[in-house]
Amino acid sequence: MNRINNYLTLKRFAFKEGLDIFGVADIRQVKNQFQISPKTLQNLDKAICLGARLSGAILSEMETKPTKLYFHHYKIVNSLLDQAALKLGNLIQKKGYAALAIPATQIIDWEKNTAHLSHRRLGVLAGLGWIGRNNLLVNEKLGSQFRLVSVLTDMPLKIDRPLDKNCRSCRACVKICPAQAIHENSADFEQDKCFAKLKTFQAQRQVEQFVCGVCVNICAGKKSF
Repeated sequence: MNRINNYLTLKRFAFKEGLDIFGVADIRQVKNQFQISPKTLQNLDKAICLGARLSGAILSEMETKPTKLYFHHYKIVNSLLDQAALKLGNLIQKKGYAALAIPATQIIDWEKNTAHLSHRRLGVLAGLGWIGRNNLLVNEKLGSQFRLVSVLTDMPLKIDRPLDKNCRSCRACVKICPAQAIHENSADFEQDKCFAKLKTFQAQRQVEQFVCGVCVNICAGKKSF
């Protein structure tokens, strides 16, 4: 009962902070893949996965390339997520448990697109969705139109389970990808092509960072699946 009560308390807190997605993953079998000190991770066995919805109106402008408006929105949503994760972590610590908030976006290697951990992979374990053809986490209601952040903890919590779902017949992202990096299977996603296109967008001063979002715009959840 304590695990369920803790889960509901944190979920209510996250939603009060303006977030839209909440799930908890068991990370005991995957934390050895994280780029974080084993000593720090030693007793952290769960990840709280949090998501904030992106603006459909802002995304709708991006049919073939990112926009400056989207880039600003992208940064603001990441900031919202980081602030919420910080507050949630503080709440957990006040209750006597450990909490480690992992930034929404803090890339270690841009070409390989790697960070301290993969929020989307944790999102799969937390039952928030599946990895789509676009190599992003796809949520049944929101599609890929959201951003993620994670908080690692040892707090007793109810664990969510992965979903047995996929993109089915939807191939909208395959058709629209400006880099032609998306294919039938997510395992065939061509990261090098994607990154090359991101560098082009940055060089053209479309955005100030390696950001696209065209496949995010087209992946709108229930309307697509």
